Amino acid sequence: MCVSQEMEGAIGIMAMNEQEIKKMMVDHGRKEARQTVRLRLLTVATLILFLVVWQAVVDNGLVNSRTLPSPTTILKAFMSKFSSKVPDGNTILTNILASLQVSLFGFFAAVILGVPLGLLMGWYKGMDRFCTVIFELVRPVPSIAWIPIVVMWMGIGLEAKVLIIFLSAFVPCVINSYTGVKLTNPVLVNVSKTLGAKNTEIFFRISIPSAVPMVMAGIRLALGNSWSTLVAAEMLAASAGLGFMIQMGRQFSRADIVVMGMLLIGILGACMSFLFTLIENHLLRWKVTR
Repeated sequence: MCVSQEMEGAIGIMAMNEQEIKKMMVDHGRKEARQTVRLRLLTVATLILFLVVWQAVVDNGLVNSRTLPSPTTILKAFMSKFSSKVPDGNTILTNILASLQVSLFGFFAAVILGVPLGLLMGWYKGMDRFCTVIFELVRPVPSIAWIPIVVMWMGIGLEAKVLIIFLSAFVPCVINSYTGVKLTNPVLVNVSKTLGAKNTEIFFRISIPSAVPMVMAGIRLALGNSWSTLVAAEMLAASAGLGFMIQMGRQFSRADIVVMGMLLIGILGACMSFLFTLIENHLLRWKVTR
């Protein structure tokens, strides 16, 4: 009888604990949701405050509107650029599509070639010795320094700009993939060898999965490099694109066009980074974060 009462008491305590745990989890989820909303509202408020101060500074004459146009002036220029081709000869959609095309072509080419090369260099010593000498000679050269010779080789067409973007994105893809393989836990490798796994099996089943976080970090750096280098390439040699639009705006003293191009570059870069974060979180959903 006493044992039965003790068991019933224990079951009751466990049920109460489960209810308390569920309540704590619900409360924690609500708290995190409220915190997320507050942070997003703070971000929006900061942006609105920045625009209001900017508008007030220009309207009160504290800054010359010819050198720093107000947000409303930039918005008007943005709306008119959908149909107007002044001063660069292209509409805003044409410039955006031209920049995205060049940037993404060069970026994906760098990922497709750079990531496998870095993984192979990190795992196979022969590949490392064969490629490191050439890679170390090319790596220190800034991608912008390639622009003059590439223009001499290929002109100012799509292929030239894609090659420049490729060179800027290729280096971080190789370095991070190489480092990711080198950071493979040697305990896992030794255990796999003890169990009879072949070198190729260890590479594909142990080394590559463990290198994925570093590979994704390299791809993120490559994405940023490709977008920033694109602007420099278009400012020096192009007939369309956001960088070309900024250059033409400078030549014709259109500060509104210049600032609008800068803002569009930032907004598009942030959007691409956000999309990449979603993909990265999906691919690394197994990773434990603290």
